[in-house]
Amino acid sequence: MTSKTITNTIIIVYFVALTVGVGYFIKSEYNKALGRRFLDVVEVRQYEGQNLSSVNDFRENSIKGPQFVDRQSYRLKISGLAQNPQQFSYDDVISKHESFKKIVTLNCVEGWSVTILWEGIKLKDIINEARPSPDAKVVIFHAADGYTTSFPIEYFVDNDILLAYKMNDAVLPPERGFPFQLVAESKWGYKWIKWVTEIEFSDNQNYQGYWEKRGYSDTGDLNEPFLK
Repeated sequence: MTSKTITNTIIIVYFVALTVGVGYFIKSEYNKALGRRFLDVVEVRQYEGQNLSSVNDFRENSIKGPQFVDRQSYRLKISGLAQNPQQFSYDDVISKHESFKKIVTLNCVEGWSVTILWEGIKLKDIINEARPSPDAKVVIFHAADGYTTSFPIEYFVDNDILLAYKMNDAVLPPERGFPFQLVAESKWGYKWIKWVTEIEFSDNQNYQGYWEKRGYSDTGDLNEPFLK
């Protein structure tokens, strides 16, 4: 190999490496601009001897497609009949509340299910901080895509229900609900609201969310038909 050939090879390798590096940088900055959050570690597939489903085992069935929420500007609004309404940044939700892990299976009305190791904060901790008024009977969840669903407040007071920010030890990706997804255990999948932006305390016990208005059960209990 001549010195000229070697020089040309080095130049080609250099420009390929430079192009790839710039490409990764541009992609990274583009994703940041859109607020995209991808898995920060390889997801675990087994926990304490139990096999777990993968993030790729879910089907995309949201009403407007995946939402890309910006981490820096995001605020979780605690509103309605609360004596202590608040707004939390993404980091505040996590750093100011104790974190818990739990394996819970999501069952979709479409016939598929996934068993995931969820990590998040307890909703009862948020409720205790908000100090809802005695008239508050219902908790309404709002999402970045306009989706809503509701639960009796007792569901969260009497159970350790998580507002998750991780699944299988990895940060929720956009398609799975970053920044937060409700782990509505014992409920059908349509109650597992993603991209949660607001938690509202209400006295409207007749409130109906997106699918509930379309004939789905208000309770969403797994031991009952999901259609009214």
